[in-house]
Amino acid sequence: MGTAKIWLGVGTCVFVLARSTSSFAQADPAAEPAVLAIAKVLPAVVNINTERVVRRTVRDPIEDFYAQFFGYYRGRTREIRQTLQSLGSGFIVDPAGYIVTNQHVVQRAADLKIQVTTNNSKTYSAHYITGDDKKDLAFIKIDSKDSFPFINLDNISPNLLGETVLVVGNAVGYGSSISRGVLSATKRDISIDNVDYKNLVQTDAAINPGNSGGPVIDISGRLVGISSAKMAFTPQGVPTQGLGFAIPADVVRDSVKNFKTFAEKHPGGKNQPAAEETSTSNAERMFGMQLQDLNEELTDALGYEPGRGVLISAVEPNSPADQAGIERGLMIYRVGKHDVGSIKDVENLLGRANSGTSVDFAVGVVRAGGAGQRVETVTLAAR
Repeated sequence: MGTAKIWLGVGTCVFVLARSTSSFAQADPAAEPAVLAIAKVLPAVVNINTERVVRRTVRDPIEDFYAQFFGYYRGRTREIRQTLQSLGSGFIVDPAGYIVTNQHVVQRAADLKIQVTTNNSKTYSAHYITGDDKKDLAFIKIDSKDSFPFINLDNISPNLLGETVLVVGNAVGYGSSISRGVLSATKRDISIDNVDYKNLVQTDAAINPGNSGGPVIDISGRLVGISSAKMAFTPQGVPTQGLGFAIPADVVRDSVKNFKTFAEKHPGGKNQPAAEETSTSNAERMFGMQLQDLNEELTDALGYEPGRGVLISAVEPNSPADQAGIERGLMIYRVGKHDVGSIKDVENLLGRANSGTSVDFAVGVVRAGGAGQRVETVTLAAR
């Protein structure tokens, strides 16, 4: 126990008895609500590693050389096999080992290999059950008869503005990573890389690559949502900070109910191959054209007018596009009566077309400054 001097007026001093600081009880970090919440949910959080083999059609680099220096040179493409891997997060929602995550983390394919690692460092094989592309949610199951800890979806967070939230997951490959922030907005509709996300919750807690599919919780351990996207730039190219987004807990809860119903009827999952990586687009499936959005670098390199059209990056031999004389390196500027500026625009318009339908494409090249313009309308019948 110590003393402290207090001076009163001029030359007057009294001694006041001071209590030793050692007698005050210290706050226990183990009792913090956030620490307790993490301890509650962490056993149910998993790291997800997927691997699949896809076939891609590629061009010969020699052709690119001729295209750059001697104009467009038409030759054969070749097919290569490529192994794609992705890392993400997820969490167990049932003691039988059912896991919910983002669809983009475990895009289904016939030869998809899924491994999940639990918080106690055990690794299991898993298989795809079903999913919802529009909501970016997927349902997978651990191939084990063990009983697993899980996050209860019957009691979810009220998702109140300003409440503390915690992001849990496999950030940049580091398992069991935690970040903290507040719930800063609800009912957000955003578009990132031409993908639309609807009715999301927004947080300033750090969401990094690998967090996708992991839980966002409140400080009582209740689910706020599933980490889904981080916006680094606005659609206008303005850099942002502290803008992370999650699929809200009520959407997750309702989707999991539907997924479980499906799993009861199809215990092996539908794990059917999605369309081949080279055949997922309407443009290729119907007309044999592979498309590519023009970024600033490509626009400058090719000398095309910026902000207009979609590049035709490959044409399948004997396809409707090939038979009409369309070549790679040309641009699509209109589909029907609608101007297009992205693959998303083209796909939305072609989504209305059926097999055998004829579609008008305005195809050609518009150079920056108006030099060398040549655009003509080509009518193709969808195969």
